[in-house]
Amino acid sequence: MKILYVASEVTPFSKTGGLGDVAGALPAELAALGHEVKVVTPRYASIQDARLTPTGHQLELRFPFGVERGPILSLRQSPNLEVLFLENEHFYGRSGIYGDSWGEFGDNHRRFAYLSIGALQVAQRLRFFPDIIHLNDWQTGLTPVALQRGFQGTALARAKTVLTIHNLAYQGQFGKHVMDELGLPWDLFNAEHGLEFWDAVNFLKGGIQFSDALTTVSPTYAKEIQEPEGGASLDGLLRRRRGVLTGIINGIDVHEWNPETDTYLPTRYGANDLSGKAVCRRALLRRAGLREDTQAPVFGIVSRLAWQKGVDLLLEVMPQALQSDIRFVAVGSGEARFEDGLRALQHQFPEQVGTYIGFDPALSHLVEAGSDFFIMPSRYEPCGLNQMYSLRYGTVPIVRATGGLVDTVDGGMDGDGILFEAFHPAALLAALRRAQALYAEPERLLAFRRRGMGRDFSWAASARKYERLFASLLTE
Repeated sequence: MKILYVASEVTPFSKTGGLGDVAGALPAELAALGHEVKVVTPRYASIQDARLTPTGHQLELRFPFGVERGPILSLRQSPNLEVLFLENEHFYGRSGIYGDSWGEFGDNHRRFAYLSIGALQVAQRLRFFPDIIHLNDWQTGLTPVALQRGFQGTALARAKTVLTIHNLAYQGQFGKHVMDELGLPWDLFNAEHGLEFWDAVNFLKGGIQFSDALTTVSPTYAKEIQEPEGGASLDGLLRRRRGVLTGIINGIDVHEWNPETDTYLPTRYGANDLSGKAVCRRALLRRAGLREDTQAPVFGIVSRLAWQKGVDLLLEVMPQALQSDIRFVAVGSGEARFEDGLRALQHQFPEQVGTYIGFDPALSHLVEAGSDFFIMPSRYEPCGLNQMYSLRYGTVPIVRATGGLVDTVDGGMDGDGILFEAFHPAALLAALRRAQALYAEPERLLAFRRRGMGRDFSWAASARKYERLFASLLTE
């Protein structure tokens, strides 16, 4: 198959979250399966890679607000995988991907219309006529709209479109003036079959309406977004399109996240010999400023400190949990109220709590390796990655039964993790108590750890599911 993969961020070139990780890993795995893959993404000002070379081709997109031009640059990553960068100083020659310290960029509708429509023109310029066009989130929501409205009768028209929704909460909503600004036909401004959403334009809705198939990043999340509670006002549309909606769990980078080879750790270990985990545990406590010789269980968290992640619930519960003999190490950054809350918790329990506000890759790996339990009390979680890292490192995850968390963690008596249902302090506290009881049974704890370490969360497994989906579209 020929696959055109379009994303607003691609690791290691650009990243704000999980989308970048997916766009960096999935195309590579699809290429490894023998498919010809071209990734299209903006060249932001932060991307200063000397390996980028001109293709000799240039985009020229005509909008009512003016003509936008820019060269197409290339980086060949493997025989079957090429990353193509759209260079446009006006749109992408600034710090930040979606915004800066002042907030979201006011011209994001223009910037990502350039990406959405430009990706199709890239395929034409390079005479790459894909079987599948794989799109990601609202930033590419106009691609299937443009394909159906502006590219019929061209060699691109036969392509099937697949839109992956990484997080339904982010939809790309703009005032209806952008219809004229972008030259969108006004017959598309309708709620039933178009882009209209509460008298505004919704890019993600357009992608959902016009794509041939939809995916989300876990089976449970695919169900949750069809319900009013998790549907972010698009649940009705998603129910209508449920016949083409599939949930596929994200993979993880099993090379970066491997306790047997992880260079961030003071020593390595594996499922057959977990003795190195105790060394990592002592190193984590030392780094957190806590006593290394404690036998108390160590609970860890590495997280974006945001409402979605349930940090408020955690802060409500931890003072009571810390009345017993446990240790807690937290790493993350985000909303000021949650950063301040973690600092206050450390001040209140200086002998039991260590907090690092910020992003530190080495410390994040050490928390995964050195903790006994990893806490993820999310309100909602489309997929989640840290629970899979934790399982791979023999650290028992404590997660709320939502989205990808319930799809990846086995909360049974002979499982590999601990789940709690209700988003409520009593439910989280009970889960922490269950963890302490498990810690008091070393043989049972060891069995939990080994079962988790035996799970396959590689991108190869996820890529094969996408491959089957793509093949099914081409045989319809």
